[in-house]
Amino acid sequence: MIKSNFINIEGRILDLSTPKVMGIINVTPDSFYSGSRIDNEKKLCDRVASMLQNGADIIDIGGCSTRPNAEFVSEEEELSRCLPAISLVRKSFPDVIISVDTFRSVVAREAANCGAHVINDISCGLLDDKMFEVVGELKIPYVLSHWLKEPIECDGDAYMSKMIQMLGTKVAELQKLGVKDIILDPGFGFGKTLEQNFLILNNLDKLQILNLPLLVGVSRKSMIFKTLKTTPDTSLNGTTCLNTIALMKGANIIRVHDVKEASEVVQLFLSLRTN
Repeated sequence: MIKSNFINIEGRILDLSTPKVMGIINVTPDSFYSGSRIDNEKKLCDRVASMLQNGADIIDIGGCSTRPNAEFVSEEEELSRCLPAISLVRKSFPDVIISVDTFRSVVAREAANCGAHVINDISCGLLDDKMFEVVGELKIPYVLSHWLKEPIECDGDAYMSKMIQMLGTKVAELQKLGVKDIILDPGFGFGKTLEQNFLILNNLDKLQILNLPLLVGVSRKSMIFKTLKTTPDTSLNGTTCLNTIALMKGANIIRVHDVKEASEVVQLFLSLRTN
């Protein structure tokens, strides 16, 4: 079976055979990387404008931090953060593709009503048992992320087999509900040990057996700053390195805080691929 590299965005076909850059917008006060936090409308519009100018293809808006050990804000608080942001971005940049970073079905539905085009759920539908049903009703592209509450004691080929099996089962559930546009995310950092994160990156191409586009989000994450004994603030170089590897292993979308640098990675990767 040939891998599907196209998703439907309100009748607009997005071709993911050319890798895309997803820019992270956190309308939260507590995201793990302080440089990504946005707390007013001007800063939001300025950040989105800068990302688009620097090559972002998708803007990912989140109103609930999912950093390690974070206490999730209430559904009402998440809605009050992300819905105005989505509405403002849609109004200010009518052609931009917006994804909403949420694990809650109510937020997903309301975000879509406000103009979000993609649901980016870090939890594989496991934190809200109505999420798949809502996505099926919305007929909207969905990012299906591998998520574990705690790391499992499993490595090597067995780990990748378990991941593929879990994702494959969830893909079948979504397709049964009529979801046609599914993007896979291996979920770096969510219930994985440091070693397992690198195992997944090294074997990322094995996920292509599911014949779906791949999204990779390693930007400034702990697999970088713990390995380098540094901090999220000083992890841009490491992020660029791992994004390059991800593209070479088959990633179709890289989700990043730093769009300019990621766009340059894509440009250099495409030059490498065509020569």
